[in-house]
Amino acid sequence: MRIRSDDFRDMQPIPDECAFGRPGEDAEPCVLSANRSPHLAWDDVPAATRSFAITCIDSDVPTRGDDVNRPGRRVPAALPRTDFVHWLIADIPAACRELAHASCSDGVVAHGKRTPPGPAGSCQGLNDYTGWFAADAEMAGDYLGYDGPCPPWNDERVHHYHFRVHALDVDSLGLRSGFSLAQLRDAMSGHVLAEAELTGTYTLSVGLRR
Repeated sequence: MRIRSDDFRDMQPIPDECAFGRPGEDAEPCVLSANRSPHLAWDDVPAATRSFAITCIDSDVPTRGDDVNRPGRRVPAALPRTDFVHWLIADIPAACRELAHASCSDGVVAHGKRTPPGPAGSCQGLNDYTGWFAADAEMAGDYLGYDGPCPPWNDERVHHYHFRVHALDVDSLGLRSGFSLAQLRDAMSGHVLAEAELTGTYTLSVGLRR
């Protein structure tokens, strides 16, 4: 199975319009961006496929927040990293082989999207902005569906965003809206026929952008 995007190539930068945050035009390190979900398409699908699930996970999130987004400080590249979920979507019909640009997210929604758009019949989980904004009264809420990259603007490491499509042998995983990554993985166990991955990169660090 293969996955591709018209918006970026494997191991190449994700465009700013697909990000949650981008560099400001007046030297601000980060401002809200267009937050549009990228175009994705997949093929060479197993004949027995009955549905798909898609995940997008940043594997380069700092495990310690002491220096994150603090003027005069840097997040060291050598700091141990962990995962941050940007998108979980299940029960994509087997006939669906493409998601158009901005079809699943177009703009930042304070407090999170309640009913994020997606293919008919699909079900979307919580992303990790839910926890990130939990203490912010202006942004706190349940963040469902796609919300794009916004890595620390003072991070010395370029972040990698892994878009994975999973071909499944069931029509539905039986999940409810707002499911977690752990719940998705548990539901998919024993049902994955094939997988494909497309990795995009993103950084807000001026010295690392190209």
